[in-house]
Amino acid sequence: MSTQGDVILRFDEVTFGHNEKKPLYVEASFSVRENTKLTLMGQNGAGKSTLFKLITGEFKPDKGTLHLRDGATIGIAKQVMDRKYLEMTVAEYFTSAFDEVPRNIPVLIDEALDAVNYKIPHDKVLKDLSGGQQARLLLAFAIIQKPDILLLDEPTNNLDEDGIGHLIMFLMMYEKTVIVISHDANFLNTFTDGVVYIDVVEKTIDQYVGDYFAVVEKIKARIAAEQRKNAQLKKSIQDRKDKVNFFAHKGGKMRKLASKLKDEVADAEDSMVSVKRDDVTISPFTIEAAPYDKPLVTISSVGIMKDHEPVHRDVDISLRRGERLRIKGPNGIGKTTLLERLANRKEEGAVIPNDVTIGYYRQDFSGLDFSQTAYESLEEVMEVGDRETIFATGARFLLKGDVLTNEIGTLSEGQKALLSFARFTLQKPNLLILDEPTNHVNFRHLPVIAEALDAFEGTIIAVSHDEEFMQKIKVERDLDLGRL
Repeated sequence: MSTQGDVILRFDEVTFGHNEKKPLYVEASFSVRENTKLTLMGQNGAGKSTLFKLITGEFKPDKGTLHLRDGATIGIAKQVMDRKYLEMTVAEYFTSAFDEVPRNIPVLIDEALDAVNYKIPHDKVLKDLSGGQQARLLLAFAIIQKPDILLLDEPTNNLDEDGIGHLIMFLMMYEKTVIVISHDANFLNTFTDGVVYIDVVEKTIDQYVGDYFAVVEKIKARIAAEQRKNAQLKKSIQDRKDKVNFFAHKGGKMRKLASKLKDEVADAEDSMVSVKRDDVTISPFTIEAAPYDKPLVTISSVGIMKDHEPVHRDVDISLRRGERLRIKGPNGIGKTTLLERLANRKEEGAVIPNDVTIGYYRQDFSGLDFSQTAYESLEEVMEVGDRETIFATGARFLLKGDVLTNEIGTLSEGQKALLSFARFTLQKPNLLILDEPTNHVNFRHLPVIAEALDAFEGTIIAVSHDEEFMQKIKVERDLDLGRL
């Protein structure tokens, strides 16, 4: 680890919220030193990405002050490519990161791309790249600026194992400040030396020192200690309340004693420790699949990209109920495009009967209508909308009443992911098409989701870089587009 220096960033009693009545943070204070590697942690919807926007200046605090060291530069790796860059070449895109373009810009581009284990011609136009390729460019775009504070939002989502390894080495050698949002616990534990924790219940921000796994254990120990203290206080409070009830019906001095005990009860209740709620795990769930006797998917050819040109390759795949297929291949070969064409029944070499119900998980959630509320999104996949069922389903996926009434566009990426799985439970698809289903999902939820997919009796076609997850859902067949 690099030697930590002076404070480069400080939040001083910052209060902020998109809704005045429901602030994300209230009088939150913490500081970040130079050369520190920090994890930003908190439940889905706690305001992690919003905190990044406060640091970059996109949002301003409602109250309090955010102090940034004079002259400190900030670089952020966003999750989605801004449309204004799509007509640019790779060279033009990276050049736009600088007010004064360095003479050795081609070398700097290659160094930044190497940090994410990616090679691409500099004259390639961004609109022709896949979502995964664009995601790597977004990460490299932040890296090439060599900012004093590097903000990374889910940087491993579109990286394979080698790509993650390259990124870890870069971050370990990066002698400046890094703050990371990620649900990849093993990735975080390799290089971070502290955690900034957003408490979604108390609206506060706490800071811990230590590697990621050690901090998680510290938080668990703190919760357990607070729960024990509260249990003792509750017992003491109940004892005093019983005495109050007893003495209150007596006369004279006994009534005065009851009044004194009542004040002591009020003081004790004020002393109750507010127990921090660590990330709550979603409840176990099932995705029902109606019986289907015939093949659900038959594929005789697939369209892919070879040397940046579209080609078709013959295959022979037939999937029946209960079978699972994983589609593999390097970034840019067309995995996401193939899944999209399959889901929309537009892949010319594939047949999916019209009576097959398809549940489609898109890695960018563009299949969701962002102008709908989460409630409306759940309602539209039900044969008959049932208010009680919708609210119960939402709660199972930590999408409670106030979240369900919000527009999907205002939800965090993690909440959109959980909404997608909640829709499947109501839709009851025969076929699930999953494009990077672990992206944006809190690692605490992944075992529950894996268990549900493993128990799913329908057919699954999936793209995922998460080897452990794919093993848990027992995908037994591979289609490697890179070998066609």
